[in-house]
Amino acid sequence: MKGLVFFMLITGITVSVIAENEVPIHHFASGNWNLVGSRLYQNDADAKLAKVNVTIPQSGAMLYDFNVKYEGGAEDGHGGLGIHLFVDKAHNTASWGAGRSYLLWVNYDKDPISELIPQGLSVQVYRSISNSRMELLESISLNNYLPWLMENLDRAIPFRIIANGDTGEVRVYDPTYPRMNTYAYFFIDESYLPLRGDWIALRTNGLRASFGMGLE
Repeated sequence: MKGLVFFMLITGITVSVIAENEVPIHHFASGNWNLVGSRLYQNDADAKLAKVNVTIPQSGAMLYDFNVKYEGGAEDGHGGLGIHLFVDKAHNTASWGAGRSYLLWVNYDKDPISELIPQGLSVQVYRSISNSRMELLESISLNNYLPWLMENLDRAIPFRIIANGDTGEVRVYDPTYPRMNTYAYFFIDESYLPLRGDWIALRTNGLRASFGMGLE
């Protein structure tokens, strides 16, 4: 897998939009979730494996458009949130992984227990092999973004991800650019292609957060 690299978006891509300010069928698997309007809230700062499964048929090029607002809980120096893409089967209880899928994870940890996880703000890419097995593929420090994040904790941060289940290319757009014209990219190993799935999973670890489906 290539390392994450930022560069300017030059060409367009045909995608399927999965979220336009409405929430598809979903199942609260673990944590303390509720739905307010079109926004999903995870309210338990102590939940380590909080997860909601959302029905989204996925194949080919997909656009994942959502936003996340920090609601509290990371005062102890630790917290994380992320999204599983191309989940083949939903597991509606607490679990480490999410079937066969890929997890994009944003992590904050002042004192990580693993030397593979950078101190402070970072991002990880995991391959979920089963509900109990995940493999860490990438781990990148994002501490240069920490001042910006601290200034914007009171607002919803937009996330835009393009993932192509046929080619394995994944683009994660930089939320600090208003026009979102830069992105990080990596390629999923060809041996795991093509990717297909009927679910995504939104999850948190040790913090409260809310998720909006579509940009607000």
